[in-house]
Amino acid sequence: MKIDILTLFPEYFSDFFQISIVGNAVEAGKIQPTVTDIRDFAFNKHRQVDDYPYGGGAGMVMKPEPIAEAIDFLHAEKDVPVIYFTPQGKPLTQKTVRYFAEKERVILLCGHYKEIDQRIRDLYVSHEISTGDYVLSCGELPAMIFVDAVARLQDGVIGDLNSALTDSFEINLLGCPHYTRPSEFRNCCVPDVLLSGNHKKIDDWRNKKSMEITAEVRPDILKRNDK
Repeated sequence: MKIDILTLFPEYFSDFFQISIVGNAVEAGKIQPTVTDIRDFAFNKHRQVDDYPYGGGAGMVMKPEPIAEAIDFLHAEKDVPVIYFTPQGKPLTQKTVRYFAEKERVILLCGHYKEIDQRIRDLYVSHEISTGDYVLSCGELPAMIFVDAVARLQDGVIGDLNSALTDSFEINLLGCPHYTRPSEFRNCCVPDVLLSGNHKKIDDWRNKKSMEITAEVRPDILKRNDK
């Protein structure tokens, strides 16, 4: 899977593609990332990439020309998704991650300042994605979340496939509690059922706990499951 990232701050990704699961995916050739500095396509005297918004108001807006030039430079086919991270986008869900993980190539556009010029969204962006109901200073962090999520679904990246398939949201429930050695820690003991060796009882316990946690923390997920 080829992942092209357009950003004003390439240094965000200098270590990211060398660490943990994402680093393993890169080393194994499962994802092929490229990072392009949008500022390299600002051909004005001061390499300016932002300007004041028409109509006034607070904040600066990323200019359309450098972004358009950067996207054009990638020579992507028309069916390659161009993803822009914005609070106005659709929520990033595991279903969405699975959809994009099957693509051969994606382009990730990281915004900055108040916004990007709307004409880029109209002319180039195919998908707008939000990672949550909060505001960040830049689009690089959501891009990293997206890359991590799709990388772990590439064949052979996760050593134990069952681990990925039983993550939260893969079964439309939050995950259950997990324990490791020692069996007792500061007077807190591992539930007996997990030490029993009875796999059916263990599965039943885990499913029950997942249901309880989901009902308490994210009841909206259960409502979606009922539809």
